[in-house]
Amino acid sequence: MYEYEMQQMRTADLMRRADHERRVREAARARRAAEGSAEHESHGRRFRRHLFDRAA
Repeated sequence: MYEYEMQQMRTADLMRRADHERRVREAARARRAAEGSAEHESHGRRFRRHLFDRAA
């Protein structure tokens, strides 16, 4: 019985962690989308500069 209860607690903990990680990813994705749309509206289109020159 003890092993079953431990497994139930572990399963519940893993589900809570997975839910938390999913919410963090969704929030980061929404934040990036909001920043991206605000940047494009205010500054126009921006391109990333390459840090290194291309090799010949």
